[in-house]
Amino acid sequence: MKVTLVIYALGSGGAERVMSILANYWTTHGWNVTLITLVGESRPPFYPLDPRINLKQLGIAGDSTNLLATIKTSWERIQALRVEIKASKPDTVIGFMNTVNVLVILATWNLHIPIIVSEHIYPAFQDANKIWQLLMKLTYRYADRVTLLTQNALPFYPVAQGYPSIVMPNPVLTPPPAQTTARFSPHPTLIAMGRLHPQKGFDLLLEAFEQIQAKHPEWHLVILGEGPMRDELEQLRAKLGLTNRVSFPGSVQDVNDRLRQADLFVMSSRFEGFPMALCEAMACGLPVIATDCLSGPRDIIRDGIDGVLVPVADIAALAAGLDNLIASPLKRQQLAQAAPQVLERFGLERVMGLWSETIDRVIAQRS
Repeated sequence: MKVTLVIYALGSGGAERVMSILANYWTTHGWNVTLITLVGESRPPFYPLDPRINLKQLGIAGDSTNLLATIKTSWERIQALRVEIKASKPDTVIGFMNTVNVLVILATWNLHIPIIVSEHIYPAFQDANKIWQLLMKLTYRYADRVTLLTQNALPFYPVAQGYPSIVMPNPVLTPPPAQTTARFSPHPTLIAMGRLHPQKGFDLLLEAFEQIQAKHPEWHLVILGEGPMRDELEQLRAKLGLTNRVSFPGSVQDVNDRLRQADLFVMSSRFEGFPMALCEAMACGLPVIATDCLSGPRDIIRDGIDGVLVPVADIAALAAGLDNLIASPLKRQQLAQAAPQVLERFGLERVMGLWSETIDRVIAQRS
């Protein structure tokens, strides 16, 4: 099988993590994988890739200053993508995330190659402008499949209106053996993980932690990740008097070891798609608490069984939930024991089986 994957970049985000998992899995199973990024070689992949993957970093990314420039650069990107996709001679092409999906559909026009486009955020919160949103609505009907992360995303691209939409959850990896037994912190640790971006609600988390920190003076908060809100979050940390209680280590490679040594995971997002960080924490046997935002957490957490859900963007509710779990080691232990069952529902082999079935079907339908 030859498959070509297309994404804007391979940074440290959740969608990029999923694409690296797909590419590595198919390569180890004998598939011929070409992975195309719009960014150039100055932005190498964050996650490890199998050296047998044919990585093409085109260097055709960049912002446009006006409508004419946008049209010109989009046309150039379409042409460059078309050349690379044709050269890879794929049995199917898979695009990841909104604007890239549009470019992939247009670049493969009349090439008679099965196309799958994959969305990785709740569609109501797309960051694409109105023109790109319109293009998505127009072009997605011409894909062979549109994969969405949860059932409640299906109404945005309904099958009844001609969209070939299906639900495809993200795969959750079984954590590898621990690389270290040394603790990263001598303190009980509340850990969060994600891009430092308004979506992740880390400002809400800092406010909530401030409300309970005096009751639990031994606990520290660690927020893993990098992003545009770093300065703002560091300023808020100082304003709340949490400088000695909250740390921002940035993006790290030893995520599983950090999770294993934490005592409680928190996800404070305003919205999500299918949060990999939450799944990884549960797979590591960590008790979790998450906001019940519009997409993702409720599909993953069984409230009260393997995690706790609290109302979204509600600082008081998040603080109360954290307070209850920190004060109850027994409850944390019960949640932690059930948390790894996430692998039974969204484990790698199960989800990759869904991908294989989907690819086989679109190829057969094209034939």
